[in-house]
Amino acid sequence: MNNYAHRVLERLRQKYPSEEEYLQSVQTWLEMIDPALDDPRYEKLDLLTRMVEPERMVTFLVPWVDDQGNAHTNHGYRVQFNSAIGPYKGGLRFHPSVNASVVKFLGFEQTYKNALTGLPIGGASGGADFDPRGRSDREIMRFCQSFMNALYRYIGADTDIPAGDIGVGAKEIGYLYGQYKRLLGKAESSALTGKGLTYGGSKVRLEAAGSGTVYFLDRMVGSQGDTLEGKTIAVSGFGNMSWGVCRKAAQLGAKVVTLSGPDGYVYDPEGITGQEKLDYLLEMRDSGKDKVSAYARRFGVEFFPGKKP
Repeated sequence: MNNYAHRVLERLRQKYPSEEEYLQSVQTWLEMIDPALDDPRYEKLDLLTRMVEPERMVTFLVPWVDDQGNAHTNHGYRVQFNSAIGPYKGGLRFHPSVNASVVKFLGFEQTYKNALTGLPIGGASGGADFDPRGRSDREIMRFCQSFMNALYRYIGADTDIPAGDIGVGAKEIGYLYGQYKRLLGKAESSALTGKGLTYGGSKVRLEAAGSGTVYFLDRMVGSQGDTLEGKTIAVSGFGNMSWGVCRKAAQLGAKVVTLSGPDGYVYDPEGITGQEKLDYLLEMRDSGKDKVSAYARRFGVEFFPGKKP
């Protein structure tokens, strides 16, 4: 690795020794761009430090009350990584694994994912160590409202535009946006993406990520002189991304044969194709139970508890 890049990485290791996910992503990126780092101007301007560390990071407590009247306190984060080409943009994740290292890793990679689109948007990420599984809609609503009470000062259409991620679907985005609108006293629909169609959402938002993944796969296979026609695909998860992959893969002649959740995975040799199966994936996600075994019971396929595809 280039000497300058090596020094930057070592400084990060000394400053953030426990942030494994973040350090790994930075190391991988520095190794990847190493052939392009010979220009001495990069070190003179200390360009790499400003590219691998976030411009701003906000951490905050999120107090909320459950349906039994018990108080809980979670930790929220928003890392605004880079705005060199436009406002920050990135998801919000509600999951027990969320911590400073995870959101920095996600925000760092989001910066370059967004840059590849050619659109003038920067990179960000955020979330909380809140687990929405097993929580009622009212509990999730109260948590989202408390989360937005702390976050709203730092986001906006021209500042930072959050979206959904793991644990944050259209329902959670709706709760977040409702509280944001209440706090601002005006409707600023472009401040969050992933909203419902009735209040400013996009028609293809639900399937966009899954379709994009399959289109990318189709191009990669095509570069080898092949097509997706007749191919068998293994997928993990059963949320919006997996639903979109199943849907678009079927349209291009392939079939997805696995889905997974915290409880295990299912194997459907006939493929997750056809409208009934695709609709049922959305029902499973909307149920909030986060169990994929329901698919196995519904369609009579194998279920492997506690295992991954």
